[in-house]
Amino acid sequence: MNETEIKALIAKQRQYFLTGATLPLPARLEALKKLKNTIRHYEDQIHRAIQADLGKSSFESYMCETGLTLSEITYMERHLCSFAREKRVHTPLAQFHSRSFQKPSPYGVVLVMSPWNYPFLLTMEPLVDALAAGNTVILKPSAYSPHTSQCMQRLIAECFDPSYVAIVTGGRAENNCLLNEHFDYIFFTGSQAVGRQVMEKASRYLTPVSLELGGKSPCIVEKTANLKLAARRIVFGKYLNCGQTCVAPDYILCDPSIRKPLIAELKKQIEKQYGPKPLSNPQYGKIISEKHFQRILGLLDSSKAVHGGGSDPETLKIEPTILDPVTWEDACMQEEIFGPVLPILTYTSLEEAIELINSKAHPLALYLFTSDKAIARRITSRCSFGGGCINDTVIHLATSEMGFGGFGESGMGAYHGKAGFDTFSHKKSIVDKKTWLDLPMRYQPYRKLYGKLIRMFLK
Repeated sequence: MNETEIKALIAKQRQYFLTGATLPLPARLEALKKLKNTIRHYEDQIHRAIQADLGKSSFESYMCETGLTLSEITYMERHLCSFAREKRVHTPLAQFHSRSFQKPSPYGVVLVMSPWNYPFLLTMEPLVDALAAGNTVILKPSAYSPHTSQCMQRLIAECFDPSYVAIVTGGRAENNCLLNEHFDYIFFTGSQAVGRQVMEKASRYLTPVSLELGGKSPCIVEKTANLKLAARRIVFGKYLNCGQTCVAPDYILCDPSIRKPLIAELKKQIEKQYGPKPLSNPQYGKIISEKHFQRILGLLDSSKAVHGGGSDPETLKIEPTILDPVTWEDACMQEEIFGPVLPILTYTSLEEAIELINSKAHPLALYLFTSDKAIARRITSRCSFGGGCINDTVIHLATSEMGFGGFGESGMGAYHGKAGFDTFSHKKSIVDKKTWLDLPMRYQPYRKLYGKLIRMFLK
């Protein structure tokens, strides 16, 4: 789609939004219902497309993509009327006699830019929240996952008129064309580098943005942790989607007294979950592209690989790998790994661990394995991070009951459930003033008596 076509599409959506057609709740619910039914109809095709892009099994694709999307739609269908209702608030005595309320209202024309690692989920979940809030939406999926993008394009075209929801495919040129236009809200999921560009472009029109980024998410394993269970859950969260998950544990920071037994348990769990030859396991996915494959290999120091380390350039697969010992100066600790490589580091004290984490860029997630509730409270209170788990990994994002997002270098804003509806809504603060009474004290000429009354009301 060229620049002229993109301009025409945005103008068409703005015109449609201004008709008010997206505002009635029955229309929003009908849109969500139509989307849910169409996803169910295309489910097999969606899973085949995701497998072609990332090598994911249909089980993993449903668990991590289509199933979570359907769950978000169901949640919105159940709660939309409550979310969209005007909320009455207290009116101060100085505004007697009035009714004060907040009215959630859609922004208008929304741009959703999604990444390749969960190409369906991270396109459709923001769409669900934006539709529930009453917006029109233009979706821009990643060029790195073309099969899923093409499948979503067919799905959306069957489900919606482009004046309501449309997909723009393509690469950098299309991204630039879109970001040069005036949107009412931009929702971006991706890298920090591109996030900065999105924010810079949005500043031209003072467009509000949500940035869902990433970072090096630490996994602290404290000496009282259940090591067998910790290893099982860490392996699940780290190597899910070949480590190409924004909230995957990026590295382990553990008590030195449990380093060796923890590594032993991690090795057992890798073999148990992925088999003795993960590169031959059809349930184990692949790296998205040759470029990312080579980048990850550049972070993998084979001399420190105590497990795994093998790769297949033909299938773009890299074995689940553990690196030990690792220092903060190693290549794998200089950037987000975003692949199946797990470095092991140790701390001398929990205070040192807290200071180390807080000295780095704010991570999107933090994970802690411990049996000590006091330590759990200490870590979750003292460390700065977007969200996380105690004695588990990644599952905190798999719910519509809590907002998901980062802050600082890991992003801004949140979505899922009520947080998602609020993200794509502006709350208008309105005072409905009655006409049968009009106190004269706010009008000039001001009088001494009125001054005393003002002080009674405002103190």
